[in-house]
Amino acid sequence: MTQTSDLTPNNTEKNIPKVVNAWCSYDWANSVYNLTITATIFPIYFSGSTRAAFDNSNQISFFGLQIENSVLYTYAISFSFLVIVFLSPALSGIADYSGKKKRFMRFFTYTGALACFGLYFFTGENVEWGIFCSVLASIGYAGALVFYNAFLPEIATVDKMDSYSARGYAMGYIGSVILLVINLVIISNYEALGITEGLATRLSFLQVAIWWFGFAHIALHYLQDRPTGHPFNKAVITRGFHELKSVINKLKKQVNTLRFLISFFFYSMGVQTVMLLAPLFGEKEIHMEGTKLIAVVLILQIVAIVGAYTFAAISKKFGNKTGIAIAVVIWMFICVGGYFLQEETQFYMLAVALGFVMGGIQSLSRSTYSKLIPENSVDTASYFSFYDISEKIAIVLGTFSYGFIEQLTGSMRNSMLAMIGFFLVGLIVILFTRLPKTSA
Repeated sequence: MTQTSDLTPNNTEKNIPKVVNAWCSYDWANSVYNLTITATIFPIYFSGSTRAAFDNSNQISFFGLQIENSVLYTYAISFSFLVIVFLSPALSGIADYSGKKKRFMRFFTYTGALACFGLYFFTGENVEWGIFCSVLASIGYAGALVFYNAFLPEIATVDKMDSYSARGYAMGYIGSVILLVINLVIISNYEALGITEGLATRLSFLQVAIWWFGFAHIALHYLQDRPTGHPFNKAVITRGFHELKSVINKLKKQVNTLRFLISFFFYSMGVQTVMLLAPLFGEKEIHMEGTKLIAVVLILQIVAIVGAYTFAAISKKFGNKTGIAIAVVIWMFICVGGYFLQEETQFYMLAVALGFVMGGIQSLSRSTYSKLIPENSVDTASYFSFYDISEKIAIVLGTFSYGFIEQLTGSMRNSMLAMIGFFLVGLIVILFTRLPKTSA
């Protein structure tokens, strides 16, 4: 197969401020989905609206099948992750072969935003519609991330990747908090606005769609593809799979990249599980109210901004391996703290620590992997599809392990403590991985 790299200029200018800022702005655009739809308002609305629609019972009907509403929602999100696991490698290979990552990023962005718009019409009785839109929104969000992340090694030099990644995450945390606060104000004052609480809540989904769709166009305008010269036709599908196979063969020879992915996979099982289930832990083990749990989520987002920049600074001074290792060790202490905590005050303190290290490890993981991709590679989307797959499978296995251990032992505290095992494996592997130096 003809090498595509010879069709792409190797002297592409990097670190252009307006391009970097535009790239970071996509985090600002899409993170509102993650906070409002995934973490806070929609899960609560889905549970309450379906319960009300089915005579105050958690047993609801889905295409004639009787199932618990919380179980159905969990299965739907897991299904969306699995779809991306199978889709993203093939699509990323096609994107790399054609050199048109932005086309796929745009498609998934529009898909996710349109699905959020569709959630506005979900009222509780139309369960099938709500599940369809939530699955589609999740696919849109995760799918766009693959191609968005793949632009980082194309727009930044190695010495700038940590700080740019941190800036992106920080903008995402800030933007998502701003919109969540706006939505919470509207929901809390629905009577003064002359609308129902249900309508006020559904308006938040509409606002997510508008925010995501609107701000995404900043990145979509400034980010530029690196065309390979290959026509975008039926044959590109076959050649796209060849491109993916080529990346797989390269990865087999890149020992340190493989080791990083293995480490990332294991510590992500702990990171993603604890992040996603922290509010549920607070509700079940500490008996905190819903409003307080949303406050906890806001704390996580705000403190994560500080964490992202702090770990970028640590990486700049001591290297990425040290930064990641420190973050993983802190996560292990958080799991121990979760096992022993008893009071709301302690939970808030733990949330501060969790938010701090959450921002650090997410940002540093993305930039570290970007540094491991060969310079001037045209296969960045394919490389990042494996990064995304590692994270998605980690979420599925991590959350399953968490629930299974709780079922066996009868306590989420034991599940929290068990997460240490995943972090420990990730720590050991990363210590035996050679990572690029911070400076170019």
